[in-house]
Amino acid sequence: MGDKTMTADEVVSRLSSGMTLGIGGWGSRRKPMALVRALLRADIGDLTVISYGGPDIGMLAAAGRIRKLVTAFVTLDSIPLEPHYRAARERGDFELTEVDEGMFMWGLRAAAGRLPFLPVRAGLGSDVMRVNPDLRTVTSPYEDGETFVAMPALRMDVALVHVNRADRLGNGQYLGPDPYFDDLFCEAADAAYASCERIVDTAELTKEAAPQSLLLKRLAVTGVVEAPNGAHFTSCAPDYGRDEEYQREYASTPWPEFAERYLSGDEEAYRSAVREWRKERES
Repeated sequence: MGDKTMTADEVVSRLSSGMTLGIGGWGSRRKPMALVRALLRADIGDLTVISYGGPDIGMLAAAGRIRKLVTAFVTLDSIPLEPHYRAARERGDFELTEVDEGMFMWGLRAAAGRLPFLPVRAGLGSDVMRVNPDLRTVTSPYEDGETFVAMPALRMDVALVHVNRADRLGNGQYLGPDPYFDDLFCEAADAAYASCERIVDTAELTKEAAPQSLLLKRLAVTGVVEAPNGAHFTSCAPDYGRDEEYQREYASTPWPEFAERYLSGDEEAYRSAVREWRKERES
């Protein structure tokens, strides 16, 4: 239960090609983008990625790092369909398992509870069963005899999430309106790494926020990274909103050009490139 602080690059040094990687957040909201950018700097690919997808998926797909994607959607929220993901998918760059949002959540819950599957009504009567022929149904053993989808557990080797605050022991706090299932991602993975806006003393976590805001428990977190603005350009309410102008820059710029300008250096180089871009827009 000692100090679990580390850098983003130290987190990535524990990853390897071929892993199953879960990424928390939701669409273009509170994504662990500093960790994703660190991953893009490393020579790691052939990944199975599990995510309520946003620019994390767009970037990894455009960079050719994904072998298989398990998702319910890939969106930038204010831009409905993630364009770099769409281009990679249209090229057939990776295998896709797409399920209903509720089914996805039940898969996380099954994995967090170390169960092989959980029954769920979502997906019945839809094309989800047609496009995922490996899915099975189960019949209730009780007198109702109802049929359910048997949603398989979404187990992961590693999960990456981002929260507002954390302590050095691995307790993580969200201060915004939605937990985005980040706790389930951590519990469903063999190892989980949380970046945060600020590392604080444990007592500070509940000084001005309710105990219910302590989303991540230290037992489920392997490492903690202090990464101010680490969800940029996605939102991290209430610390900051989504950077809509820069998100449009990301969405409208061809991937090789975007990667060369913004992702060819470390995190400080990324921030510098964003500042330079903003100056250009203002001039």
